[in-house]
Amino acid sequence: MSMRTLPLVFINLGGEMLYILDQRLRAHNTSEDNSEKVMNDIVGTMFSKAFMDELLKPQQLYSHRTMKTVLTRLAHASIMRLNPASMDRLYELMVMAFKNQVFLCLRPKDLLLISYNHMDTIREFVKDTPMAVNQVDETHRKIIEAYSSLSEGELQLLRQTLLTFFQDMHVRVSLFLKDQIQNPNGRFALTTSGPVPHGTDVPGLIRIFDCRGREVRRREFPSGGSYTSSIREGSFELHGNRVIRLGMNMYTVDHPEETHTSRAPSVKADGSPNPLAKEELNLLARLMGSMKTENKPKDESGFRINLFNTDKEEAEFLVQDEQAASELARIAGQFEEEEEEKPEKPSNNKGEELLAMMDDL
Repeated sequence: MSMRTLPLVFINLGGEMLYILDQRLRAHNTSEDNSEKVMNDIVGTMFSKAFMDELLKPQQLYSHRTMKTVLTRLAHASIMRLNPASMDRLYELMVMAFKNQVFLCLRPKDLLLISYNHMDTIREFVKDTPMAVNQVDETHRKIIEAYSSLSEGELQLLRQTLLTFFQDMHVRVSLFLKDQIQNPNGRFALTTSGPVPHGTDVPGLIRIFDCRGREVRRREFPSGGSYTSSIREGSFELHGNRVIRLGMNMYTVDHPEETHTSRAPSVKADGSPNPLAKEELNLLARLMGSMKTENKPKDESGFRINLFNTDKEEAEFLVQDEQAASELARIAGQFEEEEEEKPEKPSNNKGEELLAMMDDL
């Protein structure tokens, strides 16, 4: 497992969250002042120096439960509020969008271009706020410094860690289903066509060399796809043409259905206990107990954003989520007796330091 994965997951998921919130703020006809404040507050928290310095330290990737808790706190860093069902949907949309991008990147190094596309668009969201732009630029420089020197092997390990993180997520997204890049069971459909990775040749030719390294024979074979030569390499600098479009904002105000998700009917909960479940569930309980996002001062105006188009749609989502919640409660119960027998140790669980920092921002 790569110890350098967490910052890229946070930046890319955070970028997807801002894309979705921007689309929903427009769909709800939120005032320009409120929309700007939401974006500035979230970006300011997300790219604060102390927070990013802690995030960039080599460490294990968080579980989905812990990552969702951190991103929930981030989403509530401003005057906007999301109810739990909307936050569940938001997280699923973020994860599935980034998962699709990781699947489609032609080589591990392209993960950096995906991240830079997210930061470029985030920078555009806050272009009228110099302080926020400077925060994004500073983080971008740190990402370039931390990742530009990684070898191909280290980048491949990073991509493999991401694929492991995503492997159990098969949530259906209406936009992906409509474009036929996702199957009805929630799995992505990968095509055997298109440009090959930069620096490689189109498959279909075998070259045979002699002991002196001279080419003596060629043999062609059917590649099974329709491939083209690679496109030029994108810029890995602070500014420039990234060439690839993965990581750019795919949401528009004309397509509100693009924020619709549903769980694949073929995916069933695993009944076997997770050996890390006790640690993660205990962390979740402590974090949720310390979250005071709803207790805003009465004189501070706020508003709520709902990611559901109708009340009926939200009710259907909650019914789908009931079985998963029951299964989580059952797993938690398996560790309850063991937890009562052991004395509580000082907490050093991952994620708590970042959440504490977010409280202080």
